[in-house]
Amino acid sequence: MGRINLDEPRYDQSTYEGRAKHFFTITNPLNLLCTPAQLDHAKDIVTRYRNGEDLNLSDDEIWEAKNIYDSAFHPDTGEKMMLIGRMSAQVPMNMTITGCMLTFYKTTPAVVFWQWINQSFNAIVNYTNRSGDSPISVQQLGTSYVLATGGALITALGLNSLVKSMPPLIGRLVPFTAVAAANCVNIPMMRMRELQDGVTLFDKNGNKLGESQTAAKWGIGSVCVSRILMASPGMVLPPILMNILEKRGTLRRFPWISAPLQVALCGVCLTFATPACCALFPQKASISVASLEPEVQKKIRQLPDVPDTVYYNKGL
Repeated sequence: MGRINLDEPRYDQSTYEGRAKHFFTITNPLNLLCTPAQLDHAKDIVTRYRNGEDLNLSDDEIWEAKNIYDSAFHPDTGEKMMLIGRMSAQVPMNMTITGCMLTFYKTTPAVVFWQWINQSFNAIVNYTNRSGDSPISVQQLGTSYVLATGGALITALGLNSLVKSMPPLIGRLVPFTAVAAANCVNIPMMRMRELQDGVTLFDKNGNKLGESQTAAKWGIGSVCVSRILMASPGMVLPPILMNILEKRGTLRRFPWISAPLQVALCGVCLTFATPACCALFPQKASISVASLEPEVQKKIRQLPDVPDTVYYNKGL
């Protein structure tokens, strides 16, 4: 049997099942429990294996080390990432923040505080997972942070004032609307360079063909959709359940259960929704040459072997 290619995921990324398995591994919260010694040991295994050493380990042991390595170290720089910025921290951090946003959504101070906490966490994640080839500048990060936080607050506070006379369930769904609006601002802002300069295009063999702003728009659009869908179960199902409990008088009898119950419900939803929605679109996205900008099409059609389809990294 040949050596494992650790530069590619273990599972077939051309199928949804393969992508879902890959992201379930990447976002596994149990990786947060790894000690510094375990992380360094996993990095040592991955580094030595990539250098061609025979480590006398099974494929499963090598993949386990690779999964632990990927959960904590930056793929471009190899630096150990900030704990709460890692993909394995997505579920525990988001379940806590989302649960509190859903619980404390009525008063203005609570809305301001939890929307600010949410966008601060998003900024940390974006900075921690920044590209090593085209890093996010402090100015770009700050602008995105301010605009996303402002967009979320305007949406949440504006809608809260509009839904006061509407059924309680409508008010409970305001945090989801605010988060969706913030994602539509935050993600394009964080990836403004791609929108301005284009994303790199490759052929099926990995040869660079040029840059395309059109492909960047499709990639960023798909990420916005997956992020919003990722938040949907945890921000829609708990409010429906809480509304039922409120009508039955359960929350009046046991008001203390509201926050822990919503945090727990968000945790269950996010455990499955996070990897499931990350897997909706292939990381290696494809686009037909005919859909690209005319100048990019012209450049590609001058090649000896003209492809009908080209590929690009859509991002997360």
